[in-house]
Amino acid sequence: MKNIAVFASGRGSNFAAILEKIQGGDIPAQVRCVISDHIHPAVFDIASKVGIPTHWVNRKQFKSGDDYTNFLLSLLEKYKVDLVVLAGYLKLIPAPIVKRYRNSMINIHPALLPNFGGKGFWGMKVHQAVIKSGVKITGVTVHFIDEHYDTGSIILQEKVKVLPDDTPERLAERVLKVEHRVYPEVVKALCNGKLRVTDRGIVWEK
Repeated sequence: MKNIAVFASGRGSNFAAILEKIQGGDIPAQVRCVISDHIHPAVFDIASKVGIPTHWVNRKQFKSGDDYTNFLLSLLEKYKVDLVVLAGYLKLIPAPIVKRYRNSMINIHPALLPNFGGKGFWGMKVHQAVIKSGVKITGVTVHFIDEHYDTGSIILQEKVKVLPDDTPERLAERVLKVEHRVYPEVVKALCNGKLRVTDRGIVWEK
């Protein structure tokens, strides 16, 4: 049974999709806490309804970056976290935390990285850029976290067609449906020990 910490900045729909699979017995894990840089995001309401502790942790609360990092690490250690899941979290994870949870911290991005990724590419901004570019295919990427935005090793990608009459909102809705399906699959594989990193790359025993 894996202990999961979720980092989220907004509504937490991917967290809800993962939580549903955990509650249904499909993923052998428990979400020990939800952490956000916003004081009361919608994701906290989802967590509170099922008794999951929530924590508002913002860099501005701390005198130094080290204090901020150490507080986050202490929270993760308190809950004996094995796996960190980013679900719409907009802040860069401090390097010492990335090092501590190397290959045990994942993120989902609403495009086919490395396209439409990096600082400033999040949420609807991604879909606006996709449509403006004129590409015919976009999609979803699940990847491990490293010290930069959206550059960690890719675990899974799934394509989504961009339709001729798409708006950013319509495209986002279709992409989100794929996110809600594939992200729990990756979490399940990690929790079951079916997905691991070797010298030859990422191995997923399906």
